[in-house]
Amino acid sequence: SKLRLNVPPMVFSGATVKCSHLAVLKQIINVTAGASPRERSLNGRLMSDKLRDDRIAKLEKIKALSIDPWGRRYEPTAPIADIRGMYHDERPVPGVKVVGRMIANRRQGKLGFINIQDRTGIIQGMMRLDALGEEAYSLYKLLDVGDIIAIEGELGTTRTGELTIFAEKLIIMSKSLRPMPEKYHGLRDIEIRYRQRYLDLISSEESRRTFINRSLIIRHIRKHLDDDGFIEVETPMMHTVAGGAAAVPFTTHHKALDLDLFLRIAPELHLKRLLVGGLERVYEINRNFRNEGISQRHNPEFTMLELYQAFGDLDVMMDLCEALVSGCAQAVMGTMKVTCDGQEIDLSPPWKRIDYADALEQYAGIDFRDEAAVMEAARKHNIPTDGLSTIEAADKVFGVTVDHNLVQPTFVLHHPSALSPLSKVLDDDPEIGIRFEAFIGGIELANAYTELNDPLEQAERFKNQSGGDPGALDGDFILALEHGLPPAGGMGIGIDRLAMILLDKQQIRDVILFPLLRPES
Repeated sequence: SKLRLNVPPMVFSGATVKCSHLAVLKQIINVTAGASPRERSLNGRLMSDKLRDDRIAKLEKIKALSIDPWGRRYEPTAPIADIRGMYHDERPVPGVKVVGRMIANRRQGKLGFINIQDRTGIIQGMMRLDALGEEAYSLYKLLDVGDIIAIEGELGTTRTGELTIFAEKLIIMSKSLRPMPEKYHGLRDIEIRYRQRYLDLISSEESRRTFINRSLIIRHIRKHLDDDGFIEVETPMMHTVAGGAAAVPFTTHHKALDLDLFLRIAPELHLKRLLVGGLERVYEINRNFRNEGISQRHNPEFTMLELYQAFGDLDVMMDLCEALVSGCAQAVMGTMKVTCDGQEIDLSPPWKRIDYADALEQYAGIDFRDEAAVMEAARKHNIPTDGLSTIEAADKVFGVTVDHNLVQPTFVLHHPSALSPLSKVLDDDPEIGIRFEAFIGGIELANAYTELNDPLEQAERFKNQSGGDPGALDGDFILALEHGLPPAGGMGIGIDRLAMILLDKQQIRDVILFPLLRPES
């Protein structure tokens, strides 16, 4: 039961390591604590390869017992959480079946205890030679932490009161050929958590709960909108014109049509076409792609809720935004008061409202129309201004001076119309768009307009925005508007950012199962 490794001095500074199979990785980490990153990486690969070889040898022994190590369909009695609720009044429950991953194994002679985990929880199993029989117990001795198994037996408690399945039958479902993450500390290497999310989910209850809750957030949003008369739709992810937002698109090429296309940066223009067609309340929970930076709050591929309501306006969208976000908090977290980055946030409606110009004056001390003041503020905050208009530079200043101060839920209203080419403008000031951005915890969460439905004005704005380039105009969208777009309110909410706020995560990668990473060399 002992493994002796003799490895090159360049790797372990001459150390010879002797330890049990289950402690190999921990011992190697201790020995190489002072090694360079390259040496630690090499050490880890050597250990992983050796443990894999050991497990493959066990796999062959299992096959030699005429046992299929890869399993078949299996119907457990219930999920583990439900099984745990079956025991009451100290009366054993016979014939209980459970299936899951073995995450702990403590064996001594003819008796062993294991922990099995499924998507709902963990339960202990007792493995006795006299109860299982020689063949099944021989299989048990060849199991490793990480194997997926099923056990069947009586549900009861041990002398110490631990709820346990006293196994009478053992079935292997899948032999794990790689070691599990160290069980008490999970994945310390943050990059591995993102690259090998499956290991993160296996080892971290918090991570599993995060993604279950993210799913519940989306479920609540769908139910709320469905109950409110909205219908869920799907729009194209490949566009001939990159429209609906100011962003840099990803490009691709369709071979059959010999056509360059853009991955969707926003579904807005297609969803508005549906309003023209008479679908008066529509929404899409969609994937968008923007060929821009990666940061704590940005991933090139992200999830948005985008919705439109005919005969609505900005006030309707504010009410709906408050209801959706506070409702998600209550439904998933059980409260409208959540903690985000150490600060308690009350999501209860109504939320604070402040004009864009007032916020910029309060936190940056400038008027967005004052070119000299705006450019001076931009220089002060090391914002490059080459090629930026005064309004664009002011918005950059807004981002670094105002955003982080908007901790409690806040609607920032009435942005410059130059920043809002798809929104209507105020009757008494055409330089101001009827728009809001919602901020929570210093994070921009939502963006909404009273939608522009004048096709002539929209065409003119598109021309100005594109510098007169006809190839940058979505002519079919203007054609749709000319058939009549009803007055409407529209809104987009970042699902990833909403999950960050409600689940108290500071990195967007912590709420995306498979965030984009640079390939390993």
